Amino acid sequence: MDDQQCDVAIIGAGIVGLAVGLELTRCYPALKILVLEKESEVAAHQTGHNSGVIHSGIYYKPGSIKARLSVEGAAAMAQFCREHGLPLEVCGKIIVATCEGELPALEELLRRGRANGVPGVRELNGDEIRAIEPHAAGIRGIHVPGGAVTDYKMVAQKYAELIVLGGGEVLTGAGVRGIVRKPGEIALETAAGVIRARYAINCAGLQSDRIAKMAGADLGLQIVPFRGEFFEVVPAKRPVVRGLIYPVPDPRFPFLGVHLIKRTHGEVEVGPNAVLAFKREGYTRTAFSFADTAQMALFSGFWIMASKYWKMGCEEFYRSWSKHVFVRSMQKLVPSLAYDDIHPLGSGVRAQALDRSGGLLDDFRFEFQHRILHVCNVPSPAATASLPIAREILSQLKQADPLFTD
Repeated sequence: MDDQQCDVAIIGAGIVGLAVGLELTRCYPALKILVLEKESEVAAHQTGHNSGVIHSGIYYKPGSIKARLSVEGAAAMAQFCREHGLPLEVCGKIIVATCEGELPALEELLRRGRANGVPGVRELNGDEIRAIEPHAAGIRGIHVPGGAVTDYKMVAQKYAELIVLGGGEVLTGAGVRGIVRKPGEIALETAAGVIRARYAINCAGLQSDRIAKMAGADLGLQIVPFRGEFFEVVPAKRPVVRGLIYPVPDPRFPFLGVHLIKRTHGEVEVGPNAVLAFKREGYTRTAFSFADTAQMALFSGFWIMASKYWKMGCEEFYRSWSKHVFVRSMQKLVPSLAYDDIHPLGSGVRAQALDRSGGLLDDFRFEFQHRILHVCNVPSPAATASLPIAREILSQLKQADPLFTD
């Protein structure tokens, strides 16, 4: 196959990569934009194994990139879904404290929600919780009335469709195998041939650190995969959950805990847990990759993290293998749901960046090196915030080269 030329090549056709492609085709219709995807379809990994929740921005540290883009993204995602006739249900969300020990963390979430400008956020007492969710437990809570759900795979597919309509191209079966930096260009060696681009954007998600290494970038981090397993509530018990019911999360970790989610077609899901995975794209308990596991084990930050959080990790593995333990977590929120009321549904894998000091990166992170912008850490709420993330990336490109000036 002959080499292909483009102005910007985007590596990865998950929801973030496609949002970047869409923003570029809208703002720069004269440029040739190419999105590369190693799988045979878009949204094959994190995006396609997503709960569909549109996050409000209540969890994130005020002033962080994640907080700003999540609040913007929630409004932008709802508007995009309405404009294009995509599934959208604004069902509301409650976060409930089930014991006195969770109240300080709940107060902090309320403070963050107000500081971040989350619309309509308010505190609830026990009776007010049950007025919204009659079957929910809790002594105090928070109500986020704009809490909503969509179907992110359909959103990603719409992004791809609009990219093509705007003159761009989405090339599947084009996994990047090598990167060569040359004066004035980046040569991407892919399964579909060589792609020569003036600039590249690394949106490879679970493989983003490997793409960075191919490009000779030292980001000081590694992607560590965490698998999240979901259960589905049986149809007869779906009315027990009206919207989104969340626990107060452990502030030490970037995970939200087992929660209940009403989906756009009426289904109710429970989950996920957060289990260290031994394969980056492995969606079952027994999935294993020697290469992925060895790379993780050879990273110094992994062992620092493991020494700090081994107890939490063991608890998550126990909950993964024991449905009874999983059910107990669920029943803290909705006591009336029983063991036989849920059955296994599937799993997703979260790309979580870990630094050399053993820290789990919390905020979004972008780095520009050698004509490549690396999207280093965009876990949840990346799907919610995909459109403003794309604008953030474009603003960084504008600072890098006159090609992107208005």
